[in-house]
Amino acid sequence: MRITDKDFFTQDGYILAQQLIGKYICRNIAGNIVKMQITETECYLGTEDTACHAHKGRTARTEIMWRSGGVCYVYLCYGIHNMLNFISGDENQPQGVLIRGVKGFDGPGKLTKALRIDRSFNGEDLTASEKIWLEKGGSLPYKATPRIGIGYADKKDQDALWRFVAE
Repeated sequence: MRITDKDFFTQDGYILAQQLIGKYICRNIAGNIVKMQITETECYLGTEDTACHAHKGRTARTEIMWRSGGVCYVYLCYGIHNMLNFISGDENQPQGVLIRGVKGFDGPGKLTKALRIDRSFNGEDLTASEKIWLEKGGSLPYKATPRIGIGYADKKDQDALWRFVAE
């Protein structure tokens, strides 16, 4: 069943990141529906989180983070990989959840390649899009760990258990 309730996405990113484990990312690729179960997420919680893109304020790149939850934030990492995030929380409270893995594809760059997600998906509304949406799935047990690849962030943010991985 497709998730169209905006309230699901406007909850705090820390909660959403956990609730996304087990849900399905669905993509319409040339008329074929591809569904992949989410197995790994990380949350980024606004201007106080030094690992969050919104930490240094509003920019053209991060403007999407200030929207109300339920839209995609896609950016290029290392000039190679597209990263898929779901904006969470209320408008002007910039938060997001990075989708780090799905069954069969560990790593955010691999999953966007498999699902053919590029920066044209930036701003796509997950509650109304015909290209990408979420569906309910079975619950999966998961564990919380520190986030990956954020050596630039303050120690407290590096140590925060804001990465969620299906076991």
